[in-house]
Amino acid sequence: MYALFEAWRHAPTQRKVWALAAPMILSNLSVPMVALVDTAVVGHLPHAHQLAAVAVGGSLYTLLTWAMGFLRMGSTGFAAQAAGREDGGALRQVLVQGLGLGVLLALVLALLALPLSGLALSLMQPSAELDQLARQYFQIRLFGLPASLATYALIGWLLGTQSARGPLAILMTANLINVALDLLFVLGLEWGVAGAAWASVIAEWSGALLGLWLARGALAGYPGRLNVSALKRWSSWRPLLAVNRDIFIRTLALQLVFFLITVKGTRLGDATVAANALLLNGLTLTAYALDGLAHAVEALCGHALGARDRDALRRSLLVAGGWSLLASLVFALFFLFGGHWFVGMLTNIAEVRELALIFLPYLAALPLLAVWSYLLDGLFIGATRAREMRDAMLIALALALPLAWWLQSLGNHGLWLAFLAFMGLRSLILGVYAWNMNRRNLWFPDGEVTHAQCTATRE
Repeated sequence: MYALFEAWRHAPTQRKVWALAAPMILSNLSVPMVALVDTAVVGHLPHAHQLAAVAVGGSLYTLLTWAMGFLRMGSTGFAAQAAGREDGGALRQVLVQGLGLGVLLALVLALLALPLSGLALSLMQPSAELDQLARQYFQIRLFGLPASLATYALIGWLLGTQSARGPLAILMTANLINVALDLLFVLGLEWGVAGAAWASVIAEWSGALLGLWLARGALAGYPGRLNVSALKRWSSWRPLLAVNRDIFIRTLALQLVFFLITVKGTRLGDATVAANALLLNGLTLTAYALDGLAHAVEALCGHALGARDRDALRRSLLVAGGWSLLASLVFALFFLFGGHWFVGMLTNIAEVRELALIFLPYLAALPLLAVWSYLLDGLFIGATRAREMRDAMLIALALALPLAWWLQSLGNHGLWLAFLAFMGLRSLILGVYAWNMNRRNLWFPDGEVTHAQCTATRE
């Protein structure tokens, strides 16, 4: 308790946490804006199939980019540790590797996306007009895929250097350009669905170019040279690829959980699946705030590990953990006592409202269980220990699936209880991994080195 109080009173750590968390929360909130703006502008066109085409094509494109989210997380930990060591050469290597991997994956995905998108659309069996426009929208958006994936790497890298304003500037600039060009292309020049797609492509490339400019400025504070010969060796790529692989597997497992919730809810009726989707929007809202604090943990803990500063690591975790707990309590109380307002704002369908209100207490409990997994994910990403994140997710899933089968007689109550158990197990297992690593001194495996000693060594 004394350690928590001491860390909480440490003003520099408080400032560092919020200097990173606040811009990242705003950045997270801006993420869905591209699809939202496209939908809002195209929604004013005369035909329903035009809006449907943006929704379908946008969903296919989002699936591609979401699956590559590891590019952001994988870059953050390595960049943060390099910044903590004040190793300018390593920072340059992480940046080049992240950008190179992003562009390469974009090219591969673009080649695979064309036939696979056709297959996906054929399974949907859309009308001829919808099929044509959805394909057109999706194919145009593919021109922005290299920029989109490069931006993931740039945002992760900038966050690792403790520059949260950089990611905010990138996302806000891209969103503002997207809004302006949407209005110009769709409503002004009357380019229709294609105009919305080209507006998004130009916005994505604008964000990527701004990110490169910001990265160039950040590198000025870390003198050093890129070791080009190291980029030609497989050994220099293996750690980054291993981390990205494990984060990818972990993310797929998490999305499988949400997919199974949707499938099971569908079998319980249309109103049930709609109510569940509505309540899960509440979890998404919570994640925006808690992820912002988790991003701060990624950068600060990675920096502390790179600098071998045990005190900074402890303070960062305790301060960010304290604020995360407070935020989760606020959300829990809001959903418990103000959830009826939240539900009423999202739907006016009486049956869906009624069901959502019944299951609202489960949503209120979610932030209190999920907060620890967000926080500990930040720690493990900063430490580039993605294997533990992957294993914790897979173990939690393996334990929750039999429980969900056993509780299926309870209907949607059983589904929500299994989901709460999954989130709780995920937090618990990550906590056990973190405790075990601390007990075995695996955060600083070569022995404890204080910040003062590091500073003296550099001087």
